[in-house]
Amino acid sequence: MATTFMVMCLFVLLHYSDVAEAAPKTYYVGGITNGWTFNVQSWSRGKRFAVGDTLVFKYNRSFHNVVAFYGPRNGGNFAKCIAPRGATVRQTGRDLIKLVKGPNYFICSYPGHCQSGMKIAIFV
Repeated sequence: MATTFMVMCLFVLLHYSDVAEAAPKTYYVGGITNGWTFNVQSWSRGKRFAVGDTLVFKYNRSFHNVVAFYGPRNGGNFAKCIAPRGATVRQTGRDLIKLVKGPNYFICSYPGHCQSGMKIAIFV
């Protein structure tokens, strides 16, 4: 009887630890203080992203925006800082974007900003 109870407790613990691990997370791109700005590429290092996680882009909307595009065919556009047809432009100053499976690309389309490091690629 005690063994059955312990097995059930272990099962419940394992089940809920999997659920907790799978819960979507929220990340502030560039950190809460700096936000979406130049030279953010290294910000994602060491982070483990999952489908459904939310990225928060905080920035001054008078000077920046966030252009989001996805998929393996857009790696060249990202490298060249080109927003492809169908890209989504956001400009609220506090944009929340959910990650999808595959490559997720984000750039600032203001002249020279992407080329100066205001871009990030997240692979899920």
